[in-house]
Amino acid sequence: MTGQMQKDCNGFDRRYDVQGLDAIDVAVLDTFPAVREDDPVDYPGEPSEIVITTDEFSPVCPWSGLPDFGRLEIRYVPREKCVELKSLKYYLTSYRFVGIYHEHATRRVLADLVKLLDPLRLSIDCDYGLRGGIRTVVKANYVAEDQKTAEQKAQ
Repeated sequence: MTGQMQKDCNGFDRRYDVQGLDAIDVAVLDTFPAVREDDPVDYPGEPSEIVITTDEFSPVCPWSGLPDFGRLEIRYVPREKCVELKSLKYYLTSYRFVGIYHEHATRRVLADLVKLLDPLRLSIDCDYGLRGGIRTVVKANYVAEDQKTAEQKAQ
């Protein structure tokens, strides 16, 4: 076997097809009111922080098409809307065949949820599994303009 044939047979040049960013199903996302209109009780204290985690976030590498697995954590303080969890699961699952780098995937989830929810604050942390002995953790944060302190506004 020649060197090139052996290389091809071993899969070094193999690449799996990936879907583009248009496969991310933003339309499936749904919301519900953060406060029930029929609840006669005022909610005391600071607004609630909602934390959602999944170990099943799995976009694919845009170069190889191989799956990446990450533990995704979403933290947000709602303004008026909360994300409905089943719709969020379908949204996150739509990344399953999308070729996207870790950094872009994390920021894309942040951007889509900020647009959907208009939260007071939102952060996304994604801890991707080891690849070649390298671990990647990507954090993306959003603070609504009306929630920023003077110091944050100056930056």
